[in-house]
Amino acid sequence: MFRLRHAIQFRHPGCETDRMTPWRSIKLFAEERGAAVVELALVAPILGMAVIGIVDMSNAYSRKLALEQGAQRAIEKIAQTTEDATVETTLATEAVCQVNGVNPDGTCKNSPITTSNVTVTWRLECTNSSGTTAVQSSTDPATYDAFTCGLGTVSQARYVQVAVTDKYYPLFPLHFSAFTNADSAYHISATAGMRTS
Repeated sequence: MFRLRHAIQFRHPGCETDRMTPWRSIKLFAEERGAAVVELALVAPILGMAVIGIVDMSNAYSRKLALEQGAQRAIEKIAQTTEDATVETTLATEAVCQVNGVNPDGTCKNSPITTSNVTVTWRLECTNSSGTTAVQSSTDPATYDAFTCGLGTVSQARYVQVAVTDKYYPLFPLHFSAFTNADSAYHISATAGMRTS
């Protein structure tokens, strides 16, 4: 019986008996070798999107860390050295150099950020005897120099803060709406500051 079915199965293609017999079609539905391929085809797009998201978020976070380090190094430099330029210019230039890196001749690279991405803010905090703190801040040093604390102030503190901003454009056209703006970029920023008196 087995030989007869085997012989019918492998007859010449043009032969009438070459049609698929019912028992063979049932066996085809029970085949499990293709199940893994079908499952992979269903899961592969989800895995691909997850990998793309991880790569983009990692690159954006790495860029944010570079901005934070640049802002912190600028504050450290101004605290340790004296420059001929104004404090604001020194802070902005140092932040740009730290984020962008330097050329072989020692000069700062001009991209991806410029001094327009750096904001230096001066702040005066005045605390009265009841513990209430009044804050005055400005990005203009002349305005800051004119700040004074009112009567009844028991302590005052002066601060300088550096804020660095940048945009990160994702490598892939897949954007996560919660993290991007209308320009399809991740807007990232970092701040560092110190008390000056």
